[in-house]
Amino acid sequence: MMEHRDIAAEFEKLAAYVPQAKARLVFVSNEVGLGIVPENRMARDFRDHAGRLHQIIAEISAGVYFIAAGLPLKMKG
Repeated sequence: MMEHRDIAAEFEKLAAYVPQAKARLVFVSNEVGLGIVPENRMARDFRDHAGRLHQIIAEISAGVYFIAAGLPLKMKG
């Protein structure tokens, strides 16, 4: 975001790479959409971009887990 790159294009590149990867990939990310709405614009934009990326990766992944308090909740797979 700070380099003003085309975020949607970067997401597309990553999504295109994932099925071609020669190794098993594990993505780990923070859930940023369950809290309060951030006060500043950049934080809100980050939250929205992260949510979109999570959806894209979840759609093409074989398994998706949400972990809270060290307990995994299987969402897909």
